[in-house]
Amino acid sequence: MLQNSPLFQLYATRLRDFYRQPARIFWVYGFPTLLAIVLGTAFQNREAEPVQVDLIEGPGASWVDSALGAHNEALARDRVRGMRKDVPEVLLRRAPEAEAIKRLNTGKTPLVIEPKGSESIVYRYDPTRPEAAAARQTIDEILQRARGRKDPVETSNLPVQERGSRYIDFLIPGLIAVNTMGGGLWGLGFLLVNLRIGKLLKRFVATPMPRRDFLLALLGARLTFLVPDLTVLLLLGTLMFGMPIRGNLGLVILVDVAGALAFAGIGLLVACRTSTTEAVSGLMNLVMLPQWLFSGVFFSTDRFPDSAQPFIQALPLTQTAGALRRVILEGAGLVDVAPALAILAAWAVVTFVLALRYFKWT
Repeated sequence: MLQNSPLFQLYATRLRDFYRQPARIFWVYGFPTLLAIVLGTAFQNREAEPVQVDLIEGPGASWVDSALGAHNEALARDRVRGMRKDVPEVLLRRAPEAEAIKRLNTGKTPLVIEPKGSESIVYRYDPTRPEAAAARQTIDEILQRARGRKDPVETSNLPVQERGSRYIDFLIPGLIAVNTMGGGLWGLGFLLVNLRIGKLLKRFVATPMPRRDFLLALLGARLTFLVPDLTVLLLLGTLMFGMPIRGNLGLVILVDVAGALAFAGIGLLVACRTSTTEAVSGLMNLVMLPQWLFSGVFFSTDRFPDSAQPFIQALPLTQTAGALRRVILEGAGLVDVAPALAILAAWAVVTFVLALRYFKWT
């Protein structure tokens, strides 16, 4: 009786429709699982990550160096006995004042310690960066304990307001890269599939137009749309948030164009034989997901283990975001970003050639 029920048949039909489409199964079950695994790897409970700080050379630097060195030695002994795994090691770098400040302003160190003799310390850091505030607290705790806390060291904070060292300055180039990726993949991939579904591509078969010209026209249109995308985000960063552009603006455009070509090639390759929106949606997200998680858009790629770095550095989004940050925030030149441009060019050429070879009109 139950099998003859209309309700049961509708229910069974819905189940069959679901499990017969692997893409749906992946996005319902596989995607949340994969997301949890990747983020768990990046933020898993493990030994406290080392605190990296710079120490300005000068009067008072020696006792700070000794105190932090003693902390590391004691920590190493305790960890051998399985103790104090939640206490971070301190990676100290001594440098002249100008070099230390430059590293701070370009985001290469979260905290600069400036001793004022043997009784006073100034901490230079950006309070809007969580890792900087945590580093300041950790270092101050170590130094105060080294002095016994009965006669604590006098400290003061010197918040860094230097443009280029804030988290928003780190984020905007990453968002430019993400926008470039989205336009190349979704803008071209969905367009091709929609044309194929609407039987519009069939009409091109009867014309003498080669597929090469058709695909190149799509690439050209994407590069045209890239101009307002880049302009809006750069204006947003500079006018609203005060983000500096320390490098050549033409090189910023070149990096973004190289990234756009790489992502456009990937988009064409994904959609060159896909005939349904469901399939292209799954493929696009499958391509974008690892790059969203691994490419350092929202946090540093250093959070992932060294064994994963070759894969991460090979991703086009990693190279686009990294090169944009180096040019915009550090003033890098063409030679500095040449390796990233070479990787992006390889992605663009290989994917376009494959898309051209396997493209079908129907």
